[in-house]
Amino acid sequence: MRFLIAIASKKYSEPTLRVGLDVAKAFQACVTIACVSPKPSSFAQDQIRLAQESMERWDFEQPAINVLEWAYNYLKEGQFIAEEALEKGFQKRLLSKRAGSRGSIVLPGQFCDRIELILRSGRIIESLRNEVRQNEYDVTIIGASQKRRMAHDLIQYIDSSILVVKQIDFSRPYRVLLAVDDSRGTLKAVKYGIQIAKAYGLKVDVLTVSKRQRFGAGYQGASDRACRYLENARVKYNRLMLVGDPVTVIDESAGDNHIIVMGDSSQNPIKKFFLGSKPQEVLETSVCPVLIVK
Repeated sequence: MRFLIAIASKKYSEPTLRVGLDVAKAFQACVTIACVSPKPSSFAQDQIRLAQESMERWDFEQPAINVLEWAYNYLKEGQFIAEEALEKGFQKRLLSKRAGSRGSIVLPGQFCDRIELILRSGRIIESLRNEVRQNEYDVTIIGASQKRRMAHDLIQYIDSSILVVKQIDFSRPYRVLLAVDDSRGTLKAVKYGIQIAKAYGLKVDVLTVSKRQRFGAGYQGASDRACRYLENARVKYNRLMLVGDPVTVIDESAGDNHIIVMGDSSQNPIKKFFLGSKPQEVLETSVCPVLIVK
């Protein structure tokens, strides 16, 4: 498996990097850590080109490269990088010489074959979408954004599962809220939820929500299958069958001490674009981390 972790700053990206690496380790996935630098104007590009030509003498550094160097030191201190790669240190020239496209540092990992640090330039959603398309990632991990449109764009345009790391306090006990229904993405979401629960030693709440008092065979069967998978994986769980608006019930059940895991909507892409979807609404309204599995 391949995981893409998007970081933006030293100040705000530590939870995203920490959770992303922990989850990737649980899946034994190869990791790419990406920082997207805003694309400069044509006037600024000439100045940057001149600065890069004299980088060795003036030690010019882009802010995004500083962020990736911080990530490298985080990996080093956490012993995520194989020891034989530490002697070379942070080779920022590998990022700088291809500025404007995709600079890359590849490192052997301790829990996976490779960890890659990359620098891309442009708009963040477009850059991440292109990265996912070109390298076929299974999961994209990103920090929360105050922009309401961000949740829509993440689900609509990035062709991988999405983990959004929102408010998280590592000193508190968390649980996994596994939202299951009869959609085609539920089974994969259950498998991902189990891996996360086992990685963190968390208990799972299996939640099925019906808008009516009656639960149909599809919903009942989905809940039954999820519980069987959890039992076979020896993960402790609590089963919930609740009635109400799905988004409201999921939010209220999750509170601020769960990691929500749910499958992506199976509705028509055009309808989802204009009207939104249940996973998108949960991503927008919840205050805890959310994993949307595609």
